[in-house]
Amino acid sequence: MEKSKDQLSNWPVSTDISVQWGDLDALNHVNHTVFLTWMETARMVYFERCGMMEMLESEGIGPILGGIKADYSSPVNFPDSITVQTTMSRLGRSSFDMDYRIISERKGKIVCTGTAYGVMYDYGKGQSTPIWDELKMKIIELENS
Repeated sequence: MEKSKDQLSNWPVSTDISVQWGDLDALNHVNHTVFLTWMETARMVYFERCGMMEMLESEGIGPILGGIKADYSSPVNFPDSITVQTTMSRLGRSSFDMDYRIISERKGKIVCTGTAYGVMYDYGKGQSTPIWDELKMKIIELENS
């Protein structure tokens, strides 16, 4: 499964987060690292919904982050609330990509987009492993909801 940029209209997981005062840096806007944490929060919600975290708990097989990219288009300040939307944009044999967009309620626009590159990982063996067909079906179901 791989989505073209035109197919990124379905964002099956959406998470609302309030900006905290402690998220700000010395320049009085949200620090760049906080955006990555917001993406992580949405990613974990996605993983819970498709059953990936249950698989980690029962089998010791789960996701591991291989890389992450963020493109910032506008600063975010306090007070504000943001919405993080995520979708699985590529599902490979043992790896996957997830795209994100972060929307500022106060600005009414997208303030950041990003991509996380993940790998299914067998924590007991210390190596990557194929994504189970059952999990792939749950991901496809979530993507089509």
